[in-house]
Amino acid sequence: MSPETAPPVTGTTPGRTAVITGIGVVAPNGVGESAFWKATQAGTCVLDRITRKGCEHLPLRVAGEVRDFDPHGLVEERYLVQTDRFTHFSLAAADMALEQALLGRADYEDDSFSIGVITAAGSGGGEFGQRELQQLWGQGPKYVGPYQSIAWFYAATSGQISIRGGFRGPCQVVASDEPGGLDAFSQAARIIRRGTSAVLVGSAEAPLAPYSMVCQLGYPELSTHPDPERAYRPFTEAACGFAPAEGGAVIIVEDLERAAARGAPVRAEVAGHAATFTGAGQWERSREGLARAITGALRQAGCAPEEIDVVFADALGVPEADRAEALAIADALGTAHGRTVPVTAPKTGTGRAYCGSAALDVAAAALALEHGLVPPTPNVFDVCHDLNLVTGAALASRPRTALVLSRGLMGSNSALVLRTPVSPSR
Repeated sequence: MSPETAPPVTGTTPGRTAVITGIGVVAPNGVGESAFWKATQAGTCVLDRITRKGCEHLPLRVAGEVRDFDPHGLVEERYLVQTDRFTHFSLAAADMALEQALLGRADYEDDSFSIGVITAAGSGGGEFGQRELQQLWGQGPKYVGPYQSIAWFYAATSGQISIRGGFRGPCQVVASDEPGGLDAFSQAARIIRRGTSAVLVGSAEAPLAPYSMVCQLGYPELSTHPDPERAYRPFTEAACGFAPAEGGAVIIVEDLERAAARGAPVRAEVAGHAATFTGAGQWERSREGLARAITGALRQAGCAPEEIDVVFADALGVPEADRAEALAIADALGTAHGRTVPVTAPKTGTGRAYCGSAALDVAAAALALEHGLVPPTPNVFDVCHDLNLVTGAALASRPRTALVLSRGLMGSNSALVLRTPVSPSR
């Protein structure tokens, strides 16, 4: 196939490289980078029966819930009452990421316009919105709080992180389906190249409230299998859809020179990205769309296909979609390399948190590069596609370049290349 030409990047500052320095995670398998990575590299599966109040009668039985999260110990009360659970996750993750990146107020108080915020959201604050609407219809308009108008909104998280941290640089939201979580990193890298010093970027979702879950029941790709061990098994004959999840990650992306000068840990380089659109439910067509996205991301990164050391797969769990993804990897990386490069999908242990899953995959990929191993794909056996899927135990392969893939239920395809960073010249 003939790859599309990537659009030129204009208005950039020569020599600026976007790198990851801090990783904050609130995920079903762990709160905080350490807990998340320990469970991810061990291949721990935390999918379980849904316990959220009001969901007992719904046909969706299995999901990845964030159970060990107390927002009252992590976020100030005035922000808790103004925001939904999806924003609580991100506010807590942002604090973790800032601490890891050694980025405190003293580092930017003289130039708060140099720090930006970009988050992605697929659904917004469904739980907050449902509660307020129930009060409206049950008790009347006087019982609807003043924050109903903003707490549900897709951009609420970006705005609240900016306000709380005093960040006055570019503030944006990517309102999209799953690949929006990768697209946000592309936008962050772009504004870093244009002169912004650092960006808090990522996504967290909270789609397990009753109203949100009822909306998801319209997705034919959703798994309603009642057994947590069988509900989400992509790339197998038993594939029956995906299990949803909540949670996500906020990651600090900043200019390499500035990070190194501050003594921040440089974890990975955000090297290249591309995206395409092939239409909702058109999983066979997603083969070409995803392959073109991969090719575009490699081109932007200046990376040859054979240089990809690990692929973090989208892994939808729908037979047609899984087959299309396996073929797209072979199309873009070459048949020989596409069939032998290690492929993993840690999300099979946590569920798909929509845009939040893409951010979690970026976190896992950066940690894989840092720790020199490929985490396994939990709870998946007997792979039926021509992929070198890592299962059972982590693979010690010393990856240097990672490819992260994501496809959305509405038809978007996205690919992001991360690689081990090169120390800046002095």
